[in-house]
Amino acid sequence: MKSNATLVYNVFLVIGDLLALVAAFVGAFIIRSQSATPVAHPIHSTTYMGIFLTLLPFWILIFALLGLYNTNIYERRFHEFGRLLVGSFIGMLFIIFWNFLSFNPIFPAKLVPIYGFALGFIFLVLFRNAARAIRTELFGFGMGITRVLIVGNTDLTDELVASLSDSRHSGYQVAGVVSQHEHKSTLAYPSFKAFLEDERAHNLHGIIQTELYKDEARNREVLDYAQMHHVSYRFIPGNTELFIGNIDVELFRNSIPVIAVRQTPLFGWGRIVKRLFDLITGLLLLILSSPLWLLVAMAVKFSDPSGPVFYRTERLTRFGTSIKILKFRSMYWKYCVPTDESFARLGRLDLLQEYRKNGDYLERDPRVTPVGNFIRATSLDEMPQILSVIGGGLSLVGPRALDKAEIEHYDKKNLILTVKSGLTGLAVVSGREAIDFEERRRLDIYYVQNWTFWLDLVILAKTVRVVLERIGRHGERY
Repeated sequence: MKSNATLVYNVFLVIGDLLALVAAFVGAFIIRSQSATPVAHPIHSTTYMGIFLTLLPFWILIFALLGLYNTNIYERRFHEFGRLLVGSFIGMLFIIFWNFLSFNPIFPAKLVPIYGFALGFIFLVLFRNAARAIRTELFGFGMGITRVLIVGNTDLTDELVASLSDSRHSGYQVAGVVSQHEHKSTLAYPSFKAFLEDERAHNLHGIIQTELYKDEARNREVLDYAQMHHVSYRFIPGNTELFIGNIDVELFRNSIPVIAVRQTPLFGWGRIVKRLFDLITGLLLLILSSPLWLLVAMAVKFSDPSGPVFYRTERLTRFGTSIKILKFRSMYWKYCVPTDESFARLGRLDLLQEYRKNGDYLERDPRVTPVGNFIRATSLDEMPQILSVIGGGLSLVGPRALDKAEIEHYDKKNLILTVKSGLTGLAVVSGREAIDFEERRRLDIYYVQNWTFWLDLVILAKTVRVVLERIGRHGERY
């Protein structure tokens, strides 16, 4: 019953990566050979390719060690992109090191490995995206689908069935659900034994159990079947939050195995690296943006001369610490008060209800100046917060900095405040205006529990795209 779809796809990726690298270094050799500048070490093309093909398996081994042939990387484009870049760089260093140790040079000129690295990375990215598209198309024809059985009565069971229902995108087909509840999209079986008696039980590839039964014999029945029939088995704990974040399995008192769960992986060296990145990048941003400060300040003052250029507000950051942050003022000065009072001064309490209903957003907020609309859309109003990043109160990336009134009644506020608040975050790049307060906070929690330095880089890259597309944060509370 074991599915060979993943193995076939892995073989396809290995062959494709090999061909992409071969094409890259053939192209690099041709580009340099066609140059008018004489090469430093003339070498025949067959000798060049023979040496390169001999070393190429070591390059693929580097890719394998980086997890580029693991199933958990297939649908994570940015992670795959980053690992391809790292793998290409390490592979190139390996080839250059071999060239240094070799009695006879491998490359006819110094530019060949540079051309090869650039072309190799481009070809690998193009191939991987093509492979992903082909795989998705095959799912549409029912090829490579993984048939799974879901066992459990929890709410997570319903969520899992819904997420796997579209086989074309998920690559899974739910063969059935062992549950006491009815399910619209698939058949429910009262017991695991009842499922095995159905002919649908044939050609099963995996089992996902969403709860442990009180009767240990029932749990053993499911696990034994998976082991005897070589079916993959996964267990989803009832309290999923317990197993999200940084997890270590260690021996307590040198004899008792325990699972240590930290609220966030952002500690130790990770915390130091993040702070150094914030400091260096913050200083660079401050220098590069300094001409804009004067222009924005003049525009703000011209738009509403009655108030100051900056708006100072209090926000919460790590461990619930209050910090004062600056923004360029985007609202008329008389409305720069708490939100309820702001709409009361405007005489439009009806807009307050619409503002709250739309997730603290109004498409045309009358409290915001024309210049304010522009600097919000382009995120120029956020520039003064760079000072807070340099000072250490904020980070470039993190959960959204909220005031105490906004987060006070959120039951998981302490988890969000495990790390520093940030100028940008997952909620900003995930369509801030299209998602409600609860969803934004769930994204914040995901960031806290799954932080990586690469995730920060991805969010920053997406933030640039969001700003360029003018998908700003219109209507944020000021």
